[in-house]
Amino acid sequence: MSDQEFRLAAGDRAPAFSLLDQNAKEFSSDLLVGKKAILYFYPAAGSPGCSKEAADFQDRISEFEAAGYQVIGISPDSPEQLKDFEDAQQLTFPLLSDPEFAAHKAYGAFGTKTLYGRTYKGVLRSTAIVDESFNVVEAYYNVKATGHVDMLLKKIS
Repeated sequence: MSDQEFRLAAGDRAPAFSLLDQNAKEFSSDLLVGKKAILYFYPAAGSPGCSKEAADFQDRISEFEAAGYQVIGISPDSPEQLKDFEDAQQLTFPLLSDPEFAAHKAYGAFGTKTLYGRTYKGVLRSTAIVDESFNVVEAYYNVKATGHVDMLLKKIS
């Protein structure tokens, strides 16, 4: 099975992970048990699309929190790059560093992409909604950077 064929589905157990956050502190999925979370995977901190997506999450963070959800961004960037991104975008939610793509692959957020006719392996912009028992409520793949936050809020409200 190729990376791209793997997808999480509603009802699946969300894969466990332990990654460094933007402050180089360990963040384990164990911290999410008993909480609901939006785990969103993005290719590169500071790129235009990823900056827009992060700003959209930040602009609506109170709505996610009011619905009982914690938002967590995951990318292959280093903790230092994530700290710069957090500061530049004035973000108030955790950003996790996954340079080996372990969590990306476990969540189906890494696979074959095509850009300008070139095929390569990379991050697939993806989101998993997980419940208090750390089970997948919904998983979305190859989402657009814009409009995605509105769709998630409609889904969870």
